[in-house]
Amino acid sequence: MKLVAPAPSRLGFPVKVMARDDLKSNDARRAASEPHLTVSLGYLDAILDHLDRHDIRMYRMSSDIAPYATHPDMPQFHSMVRDSRAELAAFGAKARRLGIRLSFHPSQFIVLNSPDPQLVAKSVADLVSQAEMLDLMEQPPEAVLVIHVGGTYGDVPASRERWVETWATLPEPVQRRLVLEHDDLRFSAADVLWIHERTGVRCIFDYQHHWCLNPGQVPVRDTLAAILKTWPEDQQPKIHFSSPRTELREQVRVDKKTKKKTVRHVAPVFTGHADFCNPFEFATFMREAEGLRFDVMLEAKAKDLALMRLRPDLLRYAPDVAALFGLEPSEAPALEAEEDEVLDEVEVAGGA
Repeated sequence: MKLVAPAPSRLGFPVKVMARDDLKSNDARRAASEPHLTVSLGYLDAILDHLDRHDIRMYRMSSDIAPYATHPDMPQFHSMVRDSRAELAAFGAKARRLGIRLSFHPSQFIVLNSPDPQLVAKSVADLVSQAEMLDLMEQPPEAVLVIHVGGTYGDVPASRERWVETWATLPEPVQRRLVLEHDDLRFSAADVLWIHERTGVRCIFDYQHHWCLNPGQVPVRDTLAAILKTWPEDQQPKIHFSSPRTELREQVRVDKKTKKKTVRHVAPVFTGHADFCNPFEFATFMREAEGLRFDVMLEAKAKDLALMRLRPDLLRYAPDVAALFGLEPSEAPALEAEEDEVLDEVEVAGGA
């Protein structure tokens, strides 16, 4: 029997296209202008073309593509998703044809472990709407809704328990699409794995978050492997990768009494995402993950620009890692030219 090589892993980016300032991610008009999901889908259709042109096969859609669809005081928008069935189906078919993996990452206001039942109900309504859109797009199980655990409310164990209790009440489409990500301040990878053991919810590994919050000092590979196992064998997991900001900032402060200005040097906060991905850091991580299969959502601030820079960087510095994403050395000139179309480089005297 002939063995079939696994498909290359995919690189993706979230929401905003920075290489083209004419591409919008969603209809952002205010309610008085009657924004609509079909307008957002028109914008997204153009983004799919952009992704295909640059061979980018994973994309996170804005969680606001259906404006006001669940707003409690605006019932005129509540039928927006089901009224757009044909447009959603057409968009989903195009994404499948192009081999582009889609997802949502609902906002930080989606909180399933809140002690406030009204906030939980509002969160569930938003998740139902987004799961319905993915279903009407006829997306495979890998098209997911990524959320965080929520607030600690002064008691991490009790907050985890409330999440588990809420899970049992979620509609089937939400349970089928939902995945849970650990964060950088409140709930570690160990916490989301604890929740997985009690619910079966799939989990997302976030490289930067693991460095920021890992009280058990569990090695990266061990945590990554454990989280990837929360996905069924017939589904391709995905992870998040970003490098921390390292830039020094200067802040001008004015004394209220003397009006005198002083300049303060402000150190970076390492929970913040860098504009680009450090290729050496990325290559080191991917080598540590050797033998594990997953797609990678880049959460760099420069969005698609960061992705278009990382690919030629990998071919230049880590061709073994580039090969995991289907990149061949022969592609280097084309990828470098593609990067040059959207980014300028300025040489620094002395190299520093």
